[in-house]
Amino acid sequence: MKQEVISTKNSGNRELAKTLKFNLFDPKFNANPYPTYHQLRSEDPVHRYFVGGDWIVTRYADVKAVLKSGCVRTDDRPKSIHERNKYLQKKGKNLNTLAYTTSRFLFYMNPPDHTRLRALVGKGFSPVVVERMRPRIQEIVDELLDKVRHQESMDIVADLASPLSVNVISRLLGIPKEAQQQLHQWTDVLSRILDPLVSLEEYEAMNKATEEIQEYLRTLIAEREKDPQKDLISHLIAAKEQNDRLSQNEILAICTLLFGAGEETTGNTIGNGILALLQHPNQMEQLKREPTMIQNAVEEIIRYDSAIQMLTRIATDNLEIGNQTIKAGEKIVLCLGAANRDPAQFPEPDELNINREPNHHVAFADSIHYCLGAALARVESQIAINTLIQQFPNLKLASDQLEWRKSIVIRGLKTLPVSFIK
Repeated sequence: MKQEVISTKNSGNRELAKTLKFNLFDPKFNANPYPTYHQLRSEDPVHRYFVGGDWIVTRYADVKAVLKSGCVRTDDRPKSIHERNKYLQKKGKNLNTLAYTTSRFLFYMNPPDHTRLRALVGKGFSPVVVERMRPRIQEIVDELLDKVRHQESMDIVADLASPLSVNVISRLLGIPKEAQQQLHQWTDVLSRILDPLVSLEEYEAMNKATEEIQEYLRTLIAEREKDPQKDLISHLIAAKEQNDRLSQNEILAICTLLFGAGEETTGNTIGNGILALLQHPNQMEQLKREPTMIQNAVEEIIRYDSAIQMLTRIATDNLEIGNQTIKAGEKIVLCLGAANRDPAQFPEPDELNINREPNHHVAFADSIHYCLGAALARVESQIAINTLIQQFPNLKLASDQLEWRKSIVIRGLKTLPVSFIK
């Protein structure tokens, strides 16, 4: 068995590392993980979470190298669901729909299956295709802001970020407006799929939500097969690569993934971004004066407070990272949020700086698993944030009591109340 050397840098003060203790599921970590990330990166950048447990990697160079490594594979969450499914089947229940669907989620797939599916789906999310959506996304943002314009306050999450991402994905797929709220409720349940500690009851709820989403989508797919439209479902039905096509179950899985992960992460990016600007008023003022800086600003927002904080990889061969040997079969937790605050890569990493260049963050991962929806997330965030701060110049945080979603993987606010009184 070969051993790949990812990094040979000193892995930190081993005496300090022995005493380094923290809890990923502590509410204080959930509210602000960055001090813990800094401590890990400086004291034990390749950290064994507990004896025999996962490895936690926090340095930018190490995270980037693992993402590009050919000696790792994706998380085995679908396998874990299959194991739970065996247990439930003995009780006359099952997780069949969820088990199959997650096995077709691109971020849980490996080559050659991942290569095939990505080739068939990718063209529908190209930057060129997404750019054509700008006028419609702008219309949706304007409609949402018009609803609250007469008020003196709003909730950025409930009134803008969440409905925008639901609306855009629905429009992309060709889902009518009257069905969007129900789909949002289903996918709110399904968003927990990314977290490592999920109860059996939650898995059952996710399976039920997936069944209901797909029951609805089957009807829509049948309609598009008879009468194709200019939407993503029609594109997926017609998608062809060297005489290969997507099965209906694969189309259902892709559409479910878009709602379950895409909606949540884009909405959180907008919410996290507005909060970051409110907490850095000098950056907010610069963006108001220079709206053409929005692309730079969104890249910095994505780096500063990433909607996806962690990814898991499994070593397929022995790896050496920072003087630690990670054995084949062991799990590696890549802290994207920590890598994006690494001072070795980003000067003054805890400061929001919309002028930051270069800004090669890893918020969308890297290599073959680079986020499929990255271009769409960028465009939605650019339009939503720029429109909001230009049309509501007196935006202020309405509460210091911020409540974050209970997740160590997805970082996002439950609510973000703001006022805009002149």
